[in-house]
Amino acid sequence: MEEKNYITPAGHERIKSELLQLLNLDRPEVVKVVHWAASNGDRSENGDYIYGKKRLREIDRRIRFLNQRLEFAVVVDNQVRKSGEADADQVFFGATVTYENLEGVDAGKKTSITIVGVDEVDLDLGHVSWVSPIAKALIKSRLGDCVKIQTPTGPTEIEILDIQYK
Repeated sequence: MEEKNYITPAGHERIKSELLQLLNLDRPEVVKVVHWAASNGDRSENGDYIYGKKRLREIDRRIRFLNQRLEFAVVVDNQVRKSGEADADQVFFGATVTYENLEGVDAGKKTSITIVGVDEVDLDLGHVSWVSPIAKALIKSRLGDCVKIQTPTGPTEIEILDIQYK
């Protein structure tokens, strides 16, 4: 059995829209091209046919992958925390955390990260997976806590400055 795939509502929507795009637009278009290319005769040297079949396999593989990810998806909605009704000062899945490095080369540097699902990771946007070392260290900590994290340059300590649920 596959383990649960925690995901934000926005990430779930992105996966669903990609799946629908593949099923309703991309795949039928490639099928048309392959059908047309197959009707031209000799398929052994027909570039449109060969490339189309390869592209069709790629699309089908991606559709199977997305279906599997959605099948095990657990959408985590932080609506209660967004409204401030429960634990808005504690780090959980979906939180955007601003922290300051207290030690090392980056001492005094402030960084913001958002804890998201493994399918939503984008380091350029500051989105880190809930299974990443920094997210594991931050989860369940509270505003103002100092947390030890393991970095490539060794252990360091950070202080949580802000927690938001968007």
